Amino acid sequence: MADLAFLWHMHQPDYRHPDSGEFLLPWVFLHAIKDYTDMAAHLERHPGIRCTVNFVPVLLDQIEDYAEQFASGQWRDPLLAIASASDADELNTQQREWLLDFGFRCHAPTMLEPFAPFRRLRDLLDFVRSHDGNGLNYLGGQYFADLVTWYLLAWSGESLRRAGRSVPQLMAKGGNFTPADRQALLAELGTAVRDLIPRYRRLADSGRVELSCTPATHPLAPLLLDFHSAREAWPECPLPAAPEYPGGRTRVAAHLQSARDSHQHRFGAPPAGLWPAEGALSAPFLAQIAASGFQWTASSHGVLKHSAGNAARVTTAWGPPAGTDGDLTLFFRNEQLSDLIGFEYSKWHGRDAAQHFMTELKALHLQDSDNLIPVFLDGENAWEYYPYNAWYFFNDLYDAIEKTPAIRTVTLSEACLTQRDRRRPLPKLTAGSWVYGTLSTWIGHPDKNRAWEMLCDVKQAADRALNSGRLDAARQAEVLRRLAICESSDWFWWLGDYNSPQSVASFDALFRENLKALYALLELPLPAGVLYPISHGGGQPESGGTMRRAT
Repeated sequence: MADLAFLWHMHQPDYRHPDSGEFLLPWVFLHAIKDYTDMAAHLERHPGIRCTVNFVPVLLDQIEDYAEQFASGQWRDPLLAIASASDADELNTQQREWLLDFGFRCHAPTMLEPFAPFRRLRDLLDFVRSHDGNGLNYLGGQYFADLVTWYLLAWSGESLRRAGRSVPQLMAKGGNFTPADRQALLAELGTAVRDLIPRYRRLADSGRVELSCTPATHPLAPLLLDFHSAREAWPECPLPAAPEYPGGRTRVAAHLQSARDSHQHRFGAPPAGLWPAEGALSAPFLAQIAASGFQWTASSHGVLKHSAGNAARVTTAWGPPAGTDGDLTLFFRNEQLSDLIGFEYSKWHGRDAAQHFMTELKALHLQDSDNLIPVFLDGENAWEYYPYNAWYFFNDLYDAIEKTPAIRTVTLSEACLTQRDRRRPLPKLTAGSWVYGTLSTWIGHPDKNRAWEMLCDVKQAADRALNSGRLDAARQAEVLRRLAICESSDWFWWLGDYNSPQSVASFDALFRENLKALYALLELPLPAGVLYPISHGGGQPESGGTMRRAT
């Protein structure tokens, strides 16, 4: 019997302004009401499916922040503040401009075009803008009330559209939404957000889902430990001017411990497994993972090929290289199957895609009935490209798997046990990630390297201040918390001339705002470089939510 191991990775970086706490981008909330709810609903409706769901602590922090906003009514997200306004005619100019800029950011073919009332709002704005800029003044409160309502409806998951009350009612109503309509919608969405973490905990407690974690704020740990690790898979990689990230080993250990504490607190048990940020591993990082008590970790086939040769197969678990302490199991994703779901099947009819996937699974089973089939990808970013948020694809796929005795779904902890006798040690571990098997997405470009140099500078300043004795315990804790956010991999991902200018500018600015906040906590003057944008390029168009990150 072949074992199919799904891992669904859930991650968003910290979008909150470090001073005000206001959410500068609403992607955590929007993915919460669309993808995190739907992925839980699929599993609840298919009790025969077992899988691993990975949550990054910084995402859970923000989900809890939203839950608190709904409980208190004190909005720190402009989208929710606009939606909750009792009189849309009284929205100020800043709120109107924000909504006109943001209110159509989605994958239009699946999230806008199917809904005639939403299309009309878009077409009306296009008409006004094409004729006279002053015409925007003629858009009254009802336009903005309908736009914010439709934006929330467009981002609502298929499970809310089917099992909810306000969501389907308002979609049927189509327009002329009242303040009472919006309050009812917010109440339903708030209930969904507040129940997310308990909902996944219930799935884990049932034994059908394993919950795993990632280091606290999703840092690119191999680079924190050694910039030169980038040259293991890319020998010509240009490196930052700084020789290393100061105290990287201590920082990685802190991220690992924070993740374990977060998991214990939220889910009632320590995590057995760790999905490293971006699937990025290196030999020194692997040693720290093992020393932290994790039983398994994972990466991509690209890393496996660089480490054990092109003939190395992902259909079995692997052990760490000789000399690594602890009993750690390594898994490497089947990139073909994972990328079919992440990038290709959205173009197919759901039933056809599910049948094709099953054919691929059965072929692997026929090769060897003991094969492990590891399918790892984002659990949030691909579904908006599918009709109906991939509802029919998952329904048909999970149904087919449940009805196929030759294919058994397992959690990765279960795979550790079933694969133990087949496991053999890696000859070595070449540092890399699930993107091309290298670390090139986070280092090597001049803008990425400059960001690393800025981070090294503030880390040195923080070390001096923390060792000086002039900061009290509370200030020290806040310095370390802000430093952890600055260490997120996402800032380096977006910098470069191959991302959309809009996305580059947003992440560039937020990274520098966090650096500014850290210098303020340290009571130090700002270096001039922090004041100006790091990047001046950009190219690809944005496609709704966070762009489709490589999986």
